Amino acid sequence: MGIRFCTHGNIVLIVIEDADEVIELKRKKKQNLEKSLKKKTKAATEIQAWWRGTLVRRTLLHAALRAWIIQRWWRQTLVNLLQKKRRDALVTYANTVRAVVKIQSLVRMWRIHWRYCQVLNAIRIIQCHWECQNCYTCALLRGHCVVTATHLQFHIEIINP
Repeated sequence: MGIRFCTHGNIVLIVIEDADEVIELKRKKKQNLEKSLKKKTKAATEIQAWWRGTLVRRTLLHAALRAWIIQRWWRQTLVNLLQKKRRDALVTYANTVRAVVKIQSLVRMWRIHWRYCQVLNAIRIIQCHWECQNCYTCALLRGHCVVTATHLQFHIEIINP
């Protein structure tokens, strides 16, 4: 309760306040302030949560991109290693085949040379025996030789003139 006087005039204003109403008003103001503070705190919390989520998503995106780059590099490295192994295997196979063909060629050459030497020795033996017989005028020798991969054919004909 209070009384107020006007300083320049004759009007007197008397204000009577109820203590319960004042307490109620103060309590409502306090509740409104608390509600406002709760709303602001909730809004700030939501903004912080959104920002943290954005940072986490950005970090995860960068981590995923880095992992993708590493995986791509590793896959390319594996492909390069596989190509190198294939190339080495091909070179090894080609060298092996080349060596086998070379050995086969040398063996065939040796076998033919051996057969040729046999024919040559046979011819020398026949010529030697023929010369010992002194039949130069009575007959002539004509020979024909065929050398194949599996056998040797040698034909000698004695021709009487």
